[in-house]
Amino acid sequence: MRQRKANGGIPSKYLLMILSIVCIMLLFFSYSTGFSGGPLETIANHIFIPMQKGIDYIGSSIAISSADTKTREELVAENEELQAQVDELNSTINNYELKLKELDELQELYELDQTYYDYETIGARIIGKGTSNWFNTFTIDKGTKDGIEVDMNVIADGGLVGIVTSVGDSYAVVRAIIDDTSNVSSTISSTEDNCIVSGSLENMTASNLILFSDLDDDDDEVAIGDVIVTSNISDKYLPGLMIGYVSSVSLDENELTKSGTVTPIVDFKHLSNVLVIKQLKESYESE
Repeated sequence: MRQRKANGGIPSKYLLMILSIVCIMLLFFSYSTGFSGGPLETIANHIFIPMQKGIDYIGSSIAISSADTKTREELVAENEELQAQVDELNSTINNYELKLKELDELQELYELDQTYYDYETIGARIIGKGTSNWFNTFTIDKGTKDGIEVDMNVIADGGLVGIVTSVGDSYAVVRAIIDDTSNVSSTISSTEDNCIVSGSLENMTASNLILFSDLDDDDDEVAIGDVIVTSNISDKYLPGLMIGYVSSVSLDENELTKSGTVTPIVDFKHLSNVLVIKQLKESYESE
């Protein structure tokens, strides 16, 4: 059985209901009769004024909370707008840096073009390369419609990059002098002794070097630091194109010739633009 209240009184919910009805009746009586003052007004004041204060406090709290929420939303929106502006500025800065880098590269190509001013050249951008980390073979964005032909020489960074091996309408494939299949007839600039410069991806990976061989240096005049250029006797490469510097030299087992390593002048890991010399060796020799 449900336990009765200890005081045996009226339940609180009914008591509250009765008081509310009494207050409403008193309020209605006061307004209908125009009566003011006296005990009725005193009772009403004690009952309704605290209630009104509570309602006012709750209303003010809700208003402040709404204002705070609005302020936070405005701050979040403003922060998002500022972040978007920062991202846009960063993107603009990156674009400017890329354009400056491209301008520097074009300036270098222009200076290189002036170095080899005897040759007609055309600038080209690299649009693809082989699977290795090196630009031993790569594709450029110029082709037959631009006058590019197989066996045209390609230069960059002040020296020889390689030779065109195949051509399409709007592209060409270049084999660099560092490729394993590359062999270039070369000359030691200071002594005019001939040799063969051969590509070697293994040596490039290990020490950034390629090889030279078959050097005839009876007088032991070739030294580390000597410049190696393309020779006059090459069947495909134009003469005088710089290849690199002698970095080591040693006598072969036959004790007749010498071999060694070459430090290429071209950075074959970071190529992006090149110059194609629009003149074949055979047409150069016929001039």
